[in-house]
Amino acid sequence: MVLLAVGFLLTFGVYFLSSKKYTGYLRDDEAIFNKLPDTLDIVTLSGSTTYFTYKDAPMGYQYELVSLFADSLDIPIKIHVAPNTETMLDMLKRKEADLCITPQAVTRSGRQRWRYTGPEQLSGLVLVQRKVKNPADRLDKITRFADKRITIVNDHRYEERLQHISEQIGSHIDVNVLQGDTVTDESLMGEVALGNIDYTVADRMLAKLVRTYYSNLDVSLEIGFRQKLQWIVCPEDSILAKTLDSLAADIPQNNNYQSIYKRYFELSKGAYLAPVKMIRSGVISDFDHIFQQEAKRLVHWPWQLLASIAYFESNFTPEIIGWSGARGLMGIMPATGRIYGADKAALLDPEVSVRVSVSCLLEIRKYLTSVADEEQKLKLALAGYNAGVGHLADARRLAEKFGYDPSVWDGNVEECIKLKREPKYYNDPVCKSGYLRGTETLNYVNNVFGRMKVYQQKTSK
Repeated sequence: MVLLAVGFLLTFGVYFLSSKKYTGYLRDDEAIFNKLPDTLDIVTLSGSTTYFTYKDAPMGYQYELVSLFADSLDIPIKIHVAPNTETMLDMLKRKEADLCITPQAVTRSGRQRWRYTGPEQLSGLVLVQRKVKNPADRLDKITRFADKRITIVNDHRYEERLQHISEQIGSHIDVNVLQGDTVTDESLMGEVALGNIDYTVADRMLAKLVRTYYSNLDVSLEIGFRQKLQWIVCPEDSILAKTLDSLAADIPQNNNYQSIYKRYFELSKGAYLAPVKMIRSGVISDFDHIFQQEAKRLVHWPWQLLASIAYFESNFTPEIIGWSGARGLMGIMPATGRIYGADKAALLDPEVSVRVSVSCLLEIRKYLTSVADEEQKLKLALAGYNAGVGHLADARRLAEKFGYDPSVWDGNVEECIKLKREPKYYNDPVCKSGYLRGTETLNYVNNVFGRMKVYQQKTSK
């Protein structure tokens, strides 16, 4: 999937999800409606469940929810990304933002400082384990934690909860606390999926999201009480709060909300992987002639590159629409299509999709003119195609800062793009595009490049 954005700033974005306007009590009371801000300034942390950019497009579950609400009121939004919770809350207190959409725990002390508002979310801790064929091998209750080794991040909540469970069941639990900048809930969930560790603990909502990348994970066992979380505003912003509460009450019946939830927490996002098969000798797909024609514009890069991209973006299915909204054979985002004169419907046309894809690759290659080695340039371009040029630029700046070569993907930029899932690194001053699941981009580059090489061997004359 790819989006090429022009002039997009991470700290400021306007994004609409629905053309349906809200027709409730606000439209019947212009006095109330007129007290709402002309533009809704929103502060948040960057993260997988809040706000991030993907292919230079703004995304995130909380972001899309507030965009849905703002669009229903016909009010534009501005997103301000804070580097940490303290700064985020200070911005809200100083009225530099109207609303915080990084959900906060609803507490008695919190009610003295803030007005909780918007959709309610229940959070808690879950055990992350691999799915098993034999039900007897699954940990289905905390009494079965005895003598099990559970690996966790250095988070006192997790450690305290496991210690409490150990006391409850009267048995030892081998709690393995890992230290380090690159150890996160997400990374440990990946280690469970890969079989490197057996169990970890994670936040319930994050676990549900990460599970969509790893089909073999089981996150159903809750190990702690759920806690209510909500957005917050300053106490004096009661009109805005009441408005958001009214809109949130409609969520169960809102089809757009159901679609957002499904995309983030239910639809699989894992890469499609299968053995390389040819539809007949020397022929990769029914679209080879399109790849061959458009690849003439790429000069140094083979047409099999386009075939490999198409495989991973759509499995050669031209009418597909991905979880992020990317469309067609080459996984083009609608905003990118518009830049190159193609609307949503046109992107489902294979010829249009490949044409736009090649145009995007050429644009990314312009950004990489200083890279001399064509293979490294291609791999860097694939990273930009998958994640967006903004994230690629961040990874290259991190590479330069930490002594890697920003012009080399192998062993250099690839190491730094993985760091973009860690707050310490995506909040670094050299980074402008925030959070990214960098391991997904790393895998994408390796998989596309590797399959391209196989395709070249199988189509050589």
